[in-house]
Amino acid sequence: MDQIDQIAHIVQLSVAPVFLLTGVGTLLNVLSGRLARIIDRARVLEQQLEMPEPPCGAAIRDELRVLEKRGRVIYYAVRLSTSSALLVCLVIAALFASSLLHGSIRLIVIGLFIAAMLTLIVSLALFLREVELAIGSFEIAIPAGARQDATGCGNDVAQR
Repeated sequence: MDQIDQIAHIVQLSVAPVFLLTGVGTLLNVLSGRLARIIDRARVLEQQLEMPEPPCGAAIRDELRVLEKRGRVIYYAVRLSTSSALLVCLVIAALFASSLLHGSIRLIVIGLFIAAMLTLIVSLALFLREVELAIGSFEIAIPAGARQDATGCGNDVAQR
């Protein structure tokens, strides 16, 4: 019965990291969705830029530069979130390994958990940075013909 109690205790300790893993998975879903939208928008703009004498070519290139920067930031956020998830998995594995090895690997678990939290913190900071970049390039859509900017472009290019 002592072994079953010990395993039950390890499972109880693993529940919190599993919930954390669920949260990181949700964050990864959000990040990958944003990355997909950035890629889709860039492809549309690249097609417009390939047209002979594209209207608003400078505005399209500017938006593509912002999208490239946003894509890089999200890419690093995805990498760090994935690293965080892997570290949480290692925490869970280490908790069970300590039970099997009958040894204390407390410092390893603590180190892995701190590393998981740090990578998650940086990932969230990058997510915030990408949102700032997106908002910085955001313009409210105004009905066609109501406003034209200095280059003569309507709000098709202005909508990001």
